[in-house]
Amino acid sequence: MSLPNTFYKTLLQSHRESLGCPPPELVIRFFNQLVGVLFPEFAVERFSDEESIKQRLEELKREFRSILDQNQACVKSGIEGMEDQVFNKLPEIRSRLLLDIEAMYMGDPAAKSKAEVIRTYPGFYAMAAHRLAHELVGFGIALIPRIISEHAHRETGIDIHPGATIGDHFCIDHGTGIVIGETTVIGSHVKIYQGVTLGAMSVKKEDASKKRHPTIGNHVILYAGASILGGETSIGDNSTIGGNVWLTRSVPAESKVYYQAKMTNADGETDTITFK
Repeated sequence: MSLPNTFYKTLLQSHRESLGCPPPELVIRFFNQLVGVLFPEFAVERFSDEESIKQRLEELKREFRSILDQNQACVKSGIEGMEDQVFNKLPEIRSRLLLDIEAMYMGDPAAKSKAEVIRTYPGFYAMAAHRLAHELVGFGIALIPRIISEHAHRETGIDIHPGATIGDHFCIDHGTGIVIGETTVIGSHVKIYQGVTLGAMSVKKEDASKKRHPTIGNHVILYAGASILGGETSIGDNSTIGGNVWLTRSVPAESKVYYQAKMTNADGETDTITFK
């Protein structure tokens, strides 16, 4: 191999200047093992006593501390004691995921059991990643949440930025192609179908610190292919947004927004078809 010496020097310089970062494989392995402890349906191993669970969680806590040690440049407030703070959040994370599982089970007639949701539904895996990643963001940890969320994105086709705020009883049905942006705020008891985008109107870098993504109220249904864009766009409580709707302005509570298609019949006349 006859590459120029300047190329090797350039690579060496980039390695020296690179911020400390744990290997993504290490972060992903930790995440999957943690989910397996929290939910036995997802686990490789089962535990028969409390002491074994406690020991496994302590092992995972030490592993997480090792990950933080490799990521110090991306932790804003320092890492001392942070592993304890994060693990103290596990009961809350699990409780919220149980509500998500309940929402997906009740929201999908095809679901035969909650165990099926945990073992097979991409929505569960995406939300497990999001609930943990969002907590890490709250502790000022950078990069690691994105590694977790982008891994879930690759695995499920569901792209949820870890900065997004999502309420309880969140139901993802099918899920493929869902995009939820960083500053999105979603209420409780929301159901979202495949292909929905909660995105931004602007992609300018200078707008990065602004609220760029919509706010979704409580008890809202977003049907397949709907695109709701803009930081000032809000969907009121108990609203339904139909499939393929393109929405860039707010709608009040109790709204039904749906797409109207036009079809040309055999006589060349145009009929309007309303979907309700």
